[in-house]
Amino acid sequence: MGEPRKELTFLEHLEALRWTLVRSAVAVLIGMVVAFIYKDFVFDTIILAPQRADFVTYRAFCRIALNMGLDRSFCTESTGFTLMNTSMGGQFMVHIMVSFVVGLIVAFPYILWEIWRFVKPGLAGAEQQAVRGVVFFASVLFMLGVVFGYYILAPMSIQFLGTYTISASVPNLVDLNSYIGTITSLTLWTGVVFELPMVVYFLARTGLLGPQFLRTYRRHAYVSILIIAAIITPPDISSQFIVSIPLIALYEGSILLAARTRRSMDRAEGTATDRSKP
Repeated sequence: MGEPRKELTFLEHLEALRWTLVRSAVAVLIGMVVAFIYKDFVFDTIILAPQRADFVTYRAFCRIALNMGLDRSFCTESTGFTLMNTSMGGQFMVHIMVSFVVGLIVAFPYILWEIWRFVKPGLAGAEQQAVRGVVFFASVLFMLGVVFGYYILAPMSIQFLGTYTISASVPNLVDLNSYIGTITSLTLWTGVVFELPMVVYFLARTGLLGPQFLRTYRRHAYVSILIIAAIITPPDISSQFIVSIPLIALYEGSILLAARTRRSMDRAEGTATDRSKP
């Protein structure tokens, strides 16, 4: 038999939490410094790439449209705007902000691992077994969301908003902060949204959310997803369809995950009941 777990005092818990936050902050800082140093790669290759008409997403959509026999209206010849900086020190502040976002994204798996290290001692053996692999799956979902936001949502939004005009006499001169805000917010928030299955899993484990609830409100969820897709994409059916499919798949996957979690918990309770019988 293993040694009994040592119960920590309140102050010891605070000390453990403090070092968890410190190590997580250091990881973000390291990623931030690396991103700050490799400025040319971060901006020219990553951040500013969706502004160019030869971005991989635009070329892929154009190729798909042409293969389907559609016209070249789906091909991006120009993003329709010019970036500009309007404040003294604006580019420096953008450099810092983007470096922080890159550092946060790169360090996200390590931050999850630190949180797991902090929470793990308070879990029983069965609970630890039930959430085994949570750091890996949460990290994968987050990175998939980041990739989807960067390669799908951000280019669609930039292409639509950058080419939208109310008059030919009004050119689009986009402030650098506005462009960077669009890229970073869509990328980060999509990464967060892709954590939906993990949130549902933990809610199902606590009994706060079950598969029947998700099935009951499936139509409401679909309508909400379509509304969100209509807001963040250009006003055409194909764009809304491309954005909606992964979100609907996440919702359906959450239902399956909640149902599997419920069955697993029911089996565990049944086993415990049988063992308690004389």
